[in-house]
Amino acid sequence: MSSASQRLSAIASQVSGGGDSIAKKRILEKKPDDVVITFAARTPLTKANKGGLKDTQLDELLISLLTSVRERSKIDPNLVEDVCVGNCLNPAGAYVARSAVLASGFPATAAASTVNRFCSSGLLAVQQIANQIIAGSIDVGIAVGAESMSTNSDGGAPNFSDKILNHPLASQNQQPMGQTSENVAGQFSIPRTAHDEFAARSYQKAEHAQKAGWFNDEIIPVKTTIKDPKTGEVKEIVVSSDDGIRYGTTAEGLSKIRSAFPQWQPSHTTGGNASQITDGAAALVLMKRSRAQELGQPIVAKYAGSTVVGLEPRIMGIGPSLAIPKILSKTGLTENDVDIFEINEAFASMGVYCVQKLNLPPAKVNPRGGAIAFGHPLGATGARQVVTALSELRRTDKRIAVTSMCVGTGMGMAGVFVSEH
Repeated sequence: MSSASQRLSAIASQVSGGGDSIAKKRILEKKPDDVVITFAARTPLTKANKGGLKDTQLDELLISLLTSVRERSKIDPNLVEDVCVGNCLNPAGAYVARSAVLASGFPATAAASTVNRFCSSGLLAVQQIANQIIAGSIDVGIAVGAESMSTNSDGGAPNFSDKILNHPLASQNQQPMGQTSENVAGQFSIPRTAHDEFAARSYQKAEHAQKAGWFNDEIIPVKTTIKDPKTGEVKEIVVSSDDGIRYGTTAEGLSKIRSAFPQWQPSHTTGGNASQITDGAAALVLMKRSRAQELGQPIVAKYAGSTVVGLEPRIMGIGPSLAIPKILSKTGLTENDVDIFEINEAFASMGVYCVQKLNLPPAKVNPRGGAIAFGHPLGATGARQVVTALSELRRTDKRIAVTSMCVGTGMGMAGVFVSEH
């Protein structure tokens, strides 16, 4: 073989995955202007209306988490310029976010905002802070995703104007999430058995992860109060672990659960193969690499970009199947370059479809389980996925994770994160 042929063969091998691709090598490079994560953690995720955080209001949840972030990260609070909180359901989120930042020990100079892109709000908060840092608007910021579904219920779509109701696409946003799950199952011929098998694997992976202690370095305990619904007694507790993981779950067991939405065909979605209603929050501290090194902050990971796509609201769950290829295209990465895919398990129908459509190795997808097993606090999950992915990358000594969310109004988001262990 000639030397020219050898060079072409080597390039083809890199591009096809025979070695680290050029894009992967580029993303693994460390540059002073990289936006990096210096601290990442979450609260436990607990069952809405039943679990340990059921009586913890959003402001109390944020104060607990942000106080712990300030103390554990050892960041000088005077350096934090903005805190962006992803939240879906609280009607006064902007008031709550700013007030919680101040009550957590940050000074008046620390600004705050809220963002809402439904289930991807937490990831959008990360993107917002990262983009501000890239643009030079701020040097240091905190991205948060938080939701108290116990104290802020999801009322679904509002009353729309006739212009929306008569529009073929916009009117689809009247459809409840359960209906969109059935739309995915029906349109893409996903059988009930596939739903239950996917959900069972999520529970089994989460059970294994919890028993092995893998969640321990993700979770910051929350000291709070809880009211006994029978006696009315209020007592102080410390919530330190996820409480929605059902040990011993099998596909056979899940197959016996009745359909949650018999009014919509093919009626494959159940309380066992859909995400749980949950309370919880997650937070990440971001700054440029040069700033982190100057401050002596540990660098946990690099934010390598994120993107968003739109699609028909009636099949909103398949958003990750569009967002993931888009972020891979923008970064030049291939599936082979990615070690972990964290895909939100809003419903098993969308999880099955996305994994099959993208032809992802199941071992790479949600290795610690997902929202079906331990819950989906709407505004929090996008940030929670990043925390979980970074913890798993550290544990396995791997480097690159892609996180992706579907969005109830017909969108998908995806982000790329690079571990620095």
